[in-house]
Amino acid sequence: MEETKRARRGLALSLALLILLNALVISAYQQAEAAAYRQGSTGSTVRQIQQKLRDLGYYTYTVDGIYGSRTVEAVKRYQKAKGLTVDGVCGAKTLASLGIRSSASQTTADVELLARLISAEARGEPYTGQVAVGAVVLNRIEHPSFPNSLAGVIYQPGAFSCLGDGQFYKPVAESAYRAARDALNGWDPSGGAIYYFNPATATSRWIWSRPLIVVIGKHRFCA
Repeated sequence: MEETKRARRGLALSLALLILLNALVISAYQQAEAAAYRQGSTGSTVRQIQQKLRDLGYYTYTVDGIYGSRTVEAVKRYQKAKGLTVDGVCGAKTLASLGIRSSASQTTADVELLARLISAEARGEPYTGQVAVGAVVLNRIEHPSFPNSLAGVIYQPGAFSCLGDGQFYKPVAESAYRAARDALNGWDPSGGAIYYFNPATATSRWIWSRPLIVVIGKHRFCA
């Protein structure tokens, strides 16, 4: 009987250690992914990347904070010269090589909350459309007509139908976590939109009056 108890305690301890190790691996992966800047990203860190590449002779264009095709090519040339993975993406290793510390202020809670919203609102949509939904949330934070925090925007009464129909509380798709990090890092495929809707299911006549910016998948993104 005592040996059975010991075996059970040992098994429980092994499972606990396995869960802890898995959590540490996931956390490390998320931190590495959080500092990735790629085509479509914008902001102060992108300006730093461009300025560093310009100072080193890899980038000869305007430092505008927009990670476009010219920035991608400059990053690739730099990566090739430094023996890094040549993918045109400024991840943790490329940023460290350039001497840049990412300014993206994202916490695990931010990623989790935004990913949950993206998964609920854009499940089955193209990856670009998932990032765009996340970008709309972030654009609202900066807009005077909406709350000025991530939680405030997401939990604003009536803002997102997924909080009312239960979709928000379903398991989060893995792609939604990647999309959340890309949106938090400044990628905005929506073109600055603060609204989006599915014309096949929209019941509000008002939403159709919003100026269209772009259509991605089943969603219309509007100003």
